[in-house]
Order: sequence, then C-alpha cells, then structure tokens
Amino acid sequence: MQQDILESCLIQSPDQAMALLNPLRADIVSRLIEPASAAELGRMINEPPQRMNYHLKALEKTGLIRRVGTRQVRNLVEVLYQSIAKTFVLAESLSLSEETIERLKEHGSLAQLITTAEQMKKDAVYLMEHSEKGTEIPSATLQMDIPLLDGDDREAFIADYVTMVKQLVGKYAKAADNCQNPSLYKVILSVYPKAAEGD
Repeated sequence: MQQDILESCLIQSPDQAMALLNPLRADIVSRLIEPASAAELGRMINEPPQRMNYHLKALEKTGLIRRVGTRQVRNLVEVLYQSIAKTFVLAESLSLSEETIERLKEHGSLAQLITTAEQMKKDAVYLMEHSEKGTEIPSATLQMDIPLLDGDDREAFIADYVTMVKQLVGKYAKAADNCQNPSLYKVILSVYPKAAEGD
C-alpha cells in the first residue's frame, strides 16, 4: 500500500506552489509521508473528515499527493493518500502570472516557513534514525502566542528578540571557547499570524 516517494521535489507548477503556500494544505502534505485517510488526518490536526476530504481532493488535483489504496473500516471504504515527496522546493524559475508573482511575494515568508519546517522534520528524522536505541536526544520546543498591535509592533518585537537571542548565544559561545569540541545545537525563530479557528 505504501509507495516509494521522492526525497525532494522541485515545484515548478504555479498551482502546486500556491497549494504549498496554504498553511493547512502544506501541513497535510507534510503529514502524508506515510499513507493516511481523511479520517486519520482529521484526528491528527483536529479537523472534520469532510474538510480533510475537500483539501485532499484539491491536493490530489495539483499532483502533490496521490491515492495509494483503500481499506475497509467497519462499513466504510477509506481512501488512502500519500505525498509524492518528503520535501518540496519552490523553483526560482516558476513561470507565474503577475498576480501569482505578487501573491508569492506577499507570502514569501510563508514559503520559507514551510521550507524551514520541512528541514526541521528532516533533521529530526535523521537524528532518530542515526541514534542508538534507548539514547536520549536532547532537544526543546517553545511555543507561545503574543499579541502585537501593528506592523511597527511586529518589527520592534523581532528586533528585540534577535538582540536577546544574540546576547544569549554570545554568552554560551564565550563559555565554550576553551572547549575543543562543543556540541552544536540549532536554534530557529519563526513568527507568523495565528490561524483563526476553522481555517
């Protein structure tokens, strides 16, 4: 039922690019490395199966996912979908209309967010696959919501945050100066609007 998928796919279609710029659809595609049904996806991200079916059909139409089989669940036959690749990269040479180019410019940071999220997932899978069984891999995740009034507020927050992180990194980099092989950890900052319930 599970099929081989590409490690990475270069996105050259405007329809595929726009689909990946939709946060919910990008999330769905990222979860379909393993085959899943609309009901399974709905449980994963707390959405009704009907809404998942709508997005799955749209994504299938773009060619980003495909049907890989069916299975019987009680009296229902569930369709299983799988992504065509583990990660996606937007081609710089996309032949786009002026309207689409403007949309991509507006949401370019979201495209970067998607790429960053995929890289984080890829790194996590690599660490799990290459660590000895039972070995704890030190990691941490911080997630919170912050109210920001306007564009000036957002820019000020980013500037303050970057300054604070630089000071923090400098503190620990200085402490590690006398260590020949310090352990390196990756720190990523992402800021984006919180999606409204039901989006």
